Amino acid sequence: MKSQFFRMILVCLCTVFSMQLFAQADFQGQAVYDSKTSAEMPDFGDRQMSEEQKKRFQERLKSMFEKTYVLSFNRSESIYKEEEKLESPTSGGRGFRGLDMSAGAKYKNIKTNEVIVDQEFFGKQFLIKDSLPKLVWKMENESKQIGQYTAFKATAVKLASAADITSFGGPRKEDGAEKNKEENDKPKEILVTAWYTPQIPVNQGPGDYWGLPGLILEISADKTTILCSKIILNPKENYEIKVPKKGKEVTQAEYDEIVKKKIEEMREIGGNRRPGGGGRR
Repeated sequence: MKSQFFRMILVCLCTVFSMQLFAQADFQGQAVYDSKTSAEMPDFGDRQMSEEQKKRFQERLKSMFEKTYVLSFNRSESIYKEEEKLESPTSGGRGFRGLDMSAGAKYKNIKTNEVIVDQEFFGKQFLIKDSLPKLVWKMENESKQIGQYTAFKATAVKLASAADITSFGGPRKEDGAEKNKEENDKPKEILVTAWYTPQIPVNQGPGDYWGLPGLILEISADKTTILCSKIILNPKENYEIKVPKKGKEVTQAEYDEIVKKKIEEMREIGGNRRPGGGGRR
């Protein structure tokens, strides 16, 4: 108990020193994150797949949901985007029939309370503009070491997006239509666990996450884990934080509805291919 107390005192002193250091100049930083999301195998109706085909598809699915992202940030702004890599000839590029699994560049501005995302979906370019999503963080009495930084735990609860493509292949309840429709359409609550370090006093983080008294180094939320693997502070060359500008402008709710409808459409197509589904086989 005493060691934990002294550790917190030490971190607080380091934080004060860090804040004084960062206050001397308009500092910048960059953090690299590895993101892993587990996704369910899509249901292709009555289509038969060999074990070899299933294995190849699972490997492709894994590659689509294991990504490396880079967060470039300053005092008030950040841009979070996937690290550019050359695709292998067998990677399949896009996901299921044009469903792009990669998130576009996400710009966050703490001062203006704004988030802007450059997102492509089924060949169409969207510019999602909205207010920053807000979570009510609960500070927990736990800490751990992540690299050279002492990180503290915080938790929050958020509603899952109805347009979450990681559940594309998941089963839906069919019996008791009215009751189960409500269950299927009801947003699921997700526990979010974050680990942040006051030693880098910016309230930024990966993806949608922000609002803690220090850079968020790790996130666990439902099927996704995001972990910081590298941090660069005050580089010799400034990182350019460009605000996304291309695409059809929509709100986050409007974009979620577009994705949700497409997912439902693809589920229905799969269902109609089953015996007795009412469609062509």
